[in-house]
Amino acid sequence: MRHDLPSHPDTLGADLRALRKTRGMTLSDLAEALGRSVGWLSQVERDKSEPSITDLRAIAGALDVSVSILFRHAAAPAAEAGYVVRKTARRKIGSTVAGLVEELLSPDLTDDFEMVHSTFQPHSRITDTVTRPTQEVGYLISGRLDVEISGITHTIEPGDSFRIRGEPFRWANPYDDPAVAIWVIAPPVY
Repeated sequence: MRHDLPSHPDTLGADLRALRKTRGMTLSDLAEALGRSVGWLSQVERDKSEPSITDLRAIAGALDVSVSILFRHAAAPAAEAGYVVRKTARRKIGSTVAGLVEELLSPDLTDDFEMVHSTFQPHSRITDTVTRPTQEVGYLISGRLDVEISGITHTIEPGDSFRIRGEPFRWANPYDDPAVAIWVIAPPVY
C-alpha cells in the first residue's frame, strides 16, 4: 500500500503538483514561469487558493497541457473517488484540432502513468513528428491506425498493440472509420 498519495488526489492542486513534478519543475521554476510567488503557487497546489481562468491558462501553457485538463471534472461518489472513472465523467484532454479526441481514463494525474481513451477520426493525421520522454503502449480496440515510429510505418489492426520508448512518432488514420485505442503513458504528459 502506498502512503505517499495525497488524501484528495482528485483535486486541482494534486493534479498541478503531479504535472509539475513529472516535468521536473520545482515550485520556484513554475512560479517564475508564471510570474507569481512561490507562496501563491504552493497555496494553489494545496487547494488553499483558487486560480483565476487567466492563471489556469498561464499554468496550462507553462506545463504544456490543454486548459481543459485543469478544469474540474464531475465529482465521483466518495466510495469511488480515486478508484473509478465512469464513462460519463471522463475528462477531455488534448486538442481535437488534428482529429484526435482524448479522454483521461485514470482517476487523476497523481500516478506514475496515465491511461487515455483515444479516438482518431477518419482521414485525420498529425503531420509533425512527436518525441516525448515517455514510454507508451497503445492497444487498438477498433478501426485501423497507421503509426510511424522512428521512421517505420506500422498499420495497427484491432487487437494489436504497440510500444513507443521516447522515439519520434506520428499517427494517421487514412481510413473511413474512426480508430479507437487505449494508451498507457509513463510518466503522465497531460
